[in-house]
Amino acid sequence: MNKTEPQYKNVVVNKPWGYEYLAYENEHVGLWFLHIEKDQQTSFHCHPKKDTGLIVLDGSVDVSFFNDINRLVSGRKIMIRKGLFHSTKAISEGGANIFEIETPKIKHDLVRLEDKYGRKAKPYEGKSFEKEKDNECIFFKDPKPNQKDTYLFSNCKIIVENIQNKDKFLKIHDYENIMFLNGGIMTDEDNIFVAGPGDVIAAHIVKRLLGTFNNVHKDTIIMIIKSTGKEIK
Repeated sequence: MNKTEPQYKNVVVNKPWGYEYLAYENEHVGLWFLHIEKDQQTSFHCHPKKDTGLIVLDGSVDVSFFNDINRLVSGRKIMIRKGLFHSTKAISEGGANIFEIETPKIKHDLVRLEDKYGRKAKPYEGKSFEKEKDNECIFFKDPKPNQKDTYLFSNCKIIVENIQNKDKFLKIHDYENIMFLNGGIMTDEDNIFVAGPGDVIAAHIVKRLLGTFNNVHKDTIIMIIKSTGKEIK
């Protein structure tokens, strides 16, 4: 971990569009919870050094790029490569709740091109925007080997599981999204990750990878998010 990076484990960062806080971290990834109010949106920004994955927990959002817009509803995800400018707007009545996973874990890796709140070209928010977390904030812990922990949060059932062989992957429903928090699937000879920390991949694609590569990292930790079918009102 970069020793100069501020620590966010115990704080909520207030934003003009809502708020966000760190919900999980290890040496590879940071997982952030975002609440965006209805008709509010993040800046049009990019991350030059890190990749990000978004998955909607509750509500609906429009993720905008220079030339197109992707609408995401609860349970849907999108991966955003480093350097790609984007903005996320909540369009559902009660706003939207989102997980954003970033790798590598560099929170201040941020370039704002445009912003409706006057933050164009400005850096990430400083200490004056922080407040202490309350009991409603969630923080996930690593499960023990071959174990899983289940959480109910934001109208979702969230499973965090330590997986040490391919058989458990094969039991996951094809169209559930798998978020890799640690470890992953590697090539058999060179130990190159074909699915690794920070990736959010549909289970049927993970199974195709496992059809060729059987090398599952011994410390693989995944997250699966299942919507309860309820939405923010």
